[in-house]
Amino acid sequence: MGSFQLHPKVQKFKGKKIAVVGLGKTGMSVARFCASMEADVTVLDEKPLSRLQEAVKFLKDLPIQFEVGSIRKEKLLEASLIILSPGVPPFLPALVQAKEAGIPITGELEFASQFIDAPIVGITGTNGKSTVTSLCGAIAAETGRPFFCGGNLGPPLIDSVKTEAAGKEGLVICEISSFQLETADTLHCHAAAILNITPDHLDRYPSLEAYGNEKAKIARNQAANDILVLNADDPEVLHAIKRNHGNKQALYFSLQPGARHSMVLGSPVQGFIEQDRLVLRWTSSLSASAGKEWEESYPMSELSLVGQHNLANALSAFLLMRGSGLATYDQVREATKKFRSLPHRMEKVAVISGITYYDDSKGTNVDAVAKSLSGFPTPFALIAGGRDKGGSYKPLSETLKANQVRGVVLIGEAAPLIEQALPKEIKTLRASSMEEAVSMATNLCQQGDSVVLSPACSSYDMYRDYAHRAQVFCDAVFAQKKEASTTE
Repeated sequence: MGSFQLHPKVQKFKGKKIAVVGLGKTGMSVARFCASMEADVTVLDEKPLSRLQEAVKFLKDLPIQFEVGSIRKEKLLEASLIILSPGVPPFLPALVQAKEAGIPITGELEFASQFIDAPIVGITGTNGKSTVTSLCGAIAAETGRPFFCGGNLGPPLIDSVKTEAAGKEGLVICEISSFQLETADTLHCHAAAILNITPDHLDRYPSLEAYGNEKAKIARNQAANDILVLNADDPEVLHAIKRNHGNKQALYFSLQPGARHSMVLGSPVQGFIEQDRLVLRWTSSLSASAGKEWEESYPMSELSLVGQHNLANALSAFLLMRGSGLATYDQVREATKKFRSLPHRMEKVAVISGITYYDDSKGTNVDAVAKSLSGFPTPFALIAGGRDKGGSYKPLSETLKANQVRGVVLIGEAAPLIEQALPKEIKTLRASSMEEAVSMATNLCQQGDSVVLSPACSSYDMYRDYAHRAQVFCDAVFAQKKEASTTE
C-alpha cells in the first residue's frame, strides 16, 4: 500500500476534551484514535480497574485519563464531545444529564464515518448481518481496491480511518446494529440493506415498531443515486421504510415462488430464485449503468452456505455490490465460490459416537434460531437459554413441533420463560452449566442425531459474549469426546 494522508477533519479535534464511554474493543480503538488526534481524552467505564486490564495495557503510554468504577456526570460535563461505544445505552442518568446540559453525544460509528471518503456499504437487520457483511467483504477483496470489512462485526469502523480503505479509492463494508444507528445522524451509505426486522432487543426498545424505526435510519441520508436493498418478504421492513422514508425507491429481493412477476410498493423484484439459480434483474432507472436493462444469474451450486435464509443473504449481498456498481459479475462469482460460512453459525464441531455437535451460538434471538432449525436434516437435541431479550418464544415452539426434536436442555436466566412456552410433549430439562447441558443433550440422542447449541438469547448472564459461550460449548463437547475414547 502507498502512503495515506490523514483526513483534514482530524485537525478540529486537536486539544478538545473528549470523553469516551465504554472500554470494550470499540472504546479502546476510539480512545487510541482520539489520542492520536492530540485530543484531551478521558475514558469512562462502570467496571472497576481490575476488570479493565486489557484496556489499560492497550492504552498504556498514551496521555489518557481513566475514570472507572462509575460514570460520573461531573466528568462528562467537562467534555466538549462524548463518544459512546455501541453497548452503552444513551439513557444512563449521567448521559441524560450531560445531554440536557448541551454536551454533544455521538456513537463510534457516526464519529468514524465523518473521516471516511470511501463509499460505505452498510448492512443492518435482525439476522444475517454478519454473513452478508462478510460476503460483501469477500466480493470487495476481488475488486482489488483497498477495503475494510467490520463495524458491528469484527474491527470497529474507527480502525478503518487511518488506512487507504477510507480514502476515495477505497471501499468500506460495515455491519451496523440498531444500537449504532441510534446516534448515526449524518452517516451516509452509498449502498445499504435492511435484511429483516423481527422481535429482538425489546428489553431496550418499547416496541417492534420503535426497533424498526432505528433500523430504517440506515437509509436516512441516502441520495437518489444511492442503492437501498430491502427484503420484499418481510412486512416489517416495508412498514419501517414506509413510515420513515415514504415511497423510497429500492432494490427488492424475494424467495417467494413467482417473485419474478411480483411488484413491491410499485417496483418489481430485482433479486429472486429460479430453479437452481439466483437471478438479478436490472431495470433502466435502477441499474448501475443508466439506460441498460439486463439479467444475470448465479448457480446455487457455487454457494457453500446452506438454508433458505442464506439464499436471501446471498441475494442481498449480490444486489448491494452489483446494484451499486462496486463489483463486476465475475468478481461476485469468484468471491461466491471461495466464501465459507462464519464461525458460530451452525458450525460443525465434532462427530462423537455417531452424534454430530453444532455450534450456533450466534443464534441470539428466537427468529434466528427458528430459521436455523427449520427443516433440520436429522433428529436433534437443542441447548437453549441465556439472558432474555424481551421477545416471544412462540416461533421457537412452533419450529420444534414441526421438526424431529429429541428434547430441549435449558440454561441461564431465560430457562423458565422458554420452558413455559414449549409444549408439554417436548421433553425439557434444566442444566446449571454448559458441561451439564452437553451431557444431558447427548443422553437424549441416538446414533445419527445431532446436538445443537442455538440459544435464542444473549450470552451475558453466564458468558462474556456469544464467542465465549461457543468456546465453553466446544470445550464441553471435546471433553465428551475424550470421555468416549477412554470408555471404548
